[in-house]
Amino acid sequence: MTKITAIIPTLNEEVHIESAINSVSFANEIIVIDSYSDDETVVLAKKYNVKIIKRKFDDFSSQKNFAIAQAKHPWIYILDADERVTAAVEQEILEAVKNPKDKVGFFVRRSFYFAGKNINYGGCQRDKVVRLFLKEHCTYKGVVHETIYTKGKLGFFKNKITHYSYKNYNHYISKMNFYSALRARQYHAEGKKVNAYHLVIKPAARFVIHFFIRFGFLDGFAGFVFAKAQAYGVFTRYVKLRLLNKNKS
Repeated sequence: MTKITAIIPTLNEEVHIESAINSVSFANEIIVIDSYSDDETVVLAKKYNVKIIKRKFDDFSSQKNFAIAQAKHPWIYILDADERVTAAVEQEILEAVKNPKDKVGFFVRRSFYFAGKNINYGGCQRDKVVRLFLKEHCTYKGVVHETIYTKGKLGFFKNKITHYSYKNYNHYISKMNFYSALRARQYHAEGKKVNAYHLVIKPAARFVIHFFIRFGFLDGFAGFVFAKAQAYGVFTRYVKLRLLNKNKS
């Protein structure tokens, strides 16, 4: 059977790391690539038969590509620490590497949880990511919400993994501040400017898209909070970009 390396990027994931490792126990090798966590993430990971790599974080693509280069096996499964591979998806993974049918990678859909509630709408119904792939045919690009670029065909798994992305609204805001800072630095390097459109229209449009156009209102109050959080993320990104541009001038 063709072998699999599972890769788990981490930064202060003590809440998730053990469950994450257990959910990819089917892999022949597990790599935890840690961005120098200052909690118990690494201590807890050392309880398991995993390879731990510490690397200073620069961006998501570079972090993952570095770990992929260290992998022993041709098939890679990337697992964010807040994701869990279900038994049904595990069977699909094992079948895929045994008989890929000319595919170099596979999309998997995710069941998204926000503050403990399963969010079914607001765009989450479309949530899918490439998680299993052949390392010689695929590479990551992009600073935030990185995208995997492939040389070949991609398949789809029928079942979903579980994504416990945000424990509560404050947790979301904390992550969003981190992501928005990365995106603002990217935009700043590209020379992008900020005006009222970015600070007012774009955040409002993001809320409308998630809450109304993508039916977030069907998730009730949780859907409202989720849409509001998405709008906040856009607003924060451009506020930070404006500050970077102002400090430069």
